[in-house]
Amino acid sequence: MSTADLIVVPARFGSSRLPGKPLLKIAGVTLLERVVGIARQAAALAGDCAVVVATDDVRIEAHASAFGADVVMTDSALDSGTTRAFAASRQFGNRPERIVNLQGDAPFIPPAIVAGLVATLREGRADVATPVFQLDWPRLDRLRAHKITAPFSGTTCIRDAQGRALWFSKSILPAMRNEAALRESPVSPVWQHLGLYGYTARALEWFASAPAGHYETLEGLEQLRFLENGWAVETFPVEVPSHLLSGIDTPEDLAKAEEAITRFGDPHSN
Repeated sequence: MSTADLIVVPARFGSSRLPGKPLLKIAGVTLLERVVGIARQAAALAGDCAVVVATDDVRIEAHASAFGADVVMTDSALDSGTTRAFAASRQFGNRPERIVNLQGDAPFIPPAIVAGLVATLREGRADVATPVFQLDWPRLDRLRAHKITAPFSGTTCIRDAQGRALWFSKSILPAMRNEAALRESPVSPVWQHLGLYGYTARALEWFASAPAGHYETLEGLEQLRFLENGWAVETFPVEVPSHLLSGIDTPEDLAKAEEAITRFGDPHSN
């Protein structure tokens, strides 16, 4: 297959909290088929873009093939979706110039956001791109409350005036000395990161062979490996649905996804 750009959907069967996650159904459609549907719509919007599922399990391979998805097998020893995306990109004869890593547990990501990653990379300002969204005060309050019981959920981003990332953290950044005055504005100064990445081929190849960074290890955030080593990470602002889930990791998350479809409709049927 020859293509300028590639959207990779990494899909592992093994999950300590939710085994067989890509094959679990939400409103009668598997998680994997939902995410591949998003990827296909995004590829159509972007143009000159292919979609492939990268897995290490024959059950997922068979399921992906059954609904017509291209699929490649990757080493089960790979430790992240990012390295699995790199391994998948290497299996293309004419290797893609840009690769998007669309995690296989994000069934409500708008396709336009995924296509926006491709468009941002095509502008050539940076080798890594990722979406962010600005929190209004109710969303910030909910994030703070959630972090009381789940402190490592939700990642915030500090951006420069041109939109490049200065830092990412599991802490809520920036600190605010005079929050009462700031609340007169409808939006807070906090940007939250949406865990989705696009890379140039050279950046992804570098990442796959580089050791983990010091702060990357402390925070548990892969993108800090790039910042710690001087790579530019471009952020682009997006609007996200109010019912967007950060991922499907537990049976409770599956129930929330079913509830969201009941309340807001099923994006897979559109």
